[in-house]
Amino acid sequence: MRRRTTIPTKTMIERDSAPRIMIYDYHQDDPTKCTSAKLEKFHLAQPLHTLRQIPRSAIVLNPLSNKTLSFQDRPIIDLYGLVALDCSWNHAGETLQENIRGDNRRLPTLLAGNPTNYSSRGRLSTAEALSAALIITGFDERAKQLLGIFKWGKTFLTLNREPLREYAQTPPDQLVIQEREYFPTT
Repeated sequence: MRRRTTIPTKTMIERDSAPRIMIYDYHQDDPTKCTSAKLEKFHLAQPLHTLRQIPRSAIVLNPLSNKTLSFQDRPIIDLYGLVALDCSWNHAGETLQENIRGDNRRLPTLLAGNPTNYSSRGRLSTAEALSAALIITGFDERAKQLLGIFKWGKTFLTLNREPLREYAQTPPDQLVIQEREYFPTT
């Protein structure tokens, strides 16, 4: 008996090349301003209803992680996906743990472009965090697609154009030096 083969179409290839984006929402934010809800509404991210649903090998964006995301994480994101944890910055310290299921990574320092935390260092919305992670790992078009549904999406890219470009080319062991160059501590 012959096996039936499927010839991949252009849309299948494009869909396969876009990484799987998932969000676990702690439901601590104002639902009208929640960027993860909007990403889910536009089918740009898949909601996870429990922490156990996070794939064990997926990259989890966790600001408490000791490891920093770098371009070297692209193959992991490509295979297993990218997970954002959506919680209020006011409750992040008590809500988040250092090691949540998955391969935890923090983002290098960036400025928020959203109206709530505009130009605050590191206080990104879920959409900004996902987009930054995608740009750093080489999924630029997917990142622009996520930010494209927000009025302030281009503002985030403008504020962080240079750091994102550099972070996308910097090896993990050099990221701390690169961060200090763009955002010196006062």
